[in-house]
Amino acid sequence: MCSEKGTAKPTVMIENDRVRVTEWRFAKKGDNTGWHRHEFDYVVIPLFDGVLEIRLADKEIVTAQMQNGIPYFRQIGVEHDVINANDFECTFVEVELLENQN
Repeated sequence: MCSEKGTAKPTVMIENDRVRVTEWRFAKKGDNTGWHRHEFDYVVIPLFDGVLEIRLADKEIVTAQMQNGIPYFRQIGVEHDVINANDFECTFVEVELLENQN
């Protein structure tokens, strides 16, 4: 999924022909995922209350308010870099809905 390495730490927790579940850990303010384009629809489950900054392909920066345990869904093709805008470590779980390869 990622096309540029960021400073946030991804840990793949589950990967099979249907889903990929990745924990993204941002140790400090400013840590980021790196620029990437999503190849699949996905769901994000924040494990914190706080804010992420999202840099979009058109250079726009948006602020996304996160609530612990409240998921959100995005469709294939999203291109962005996600940045920790908090003064504390934060984590979210990303569930990518992979195409069935059978």
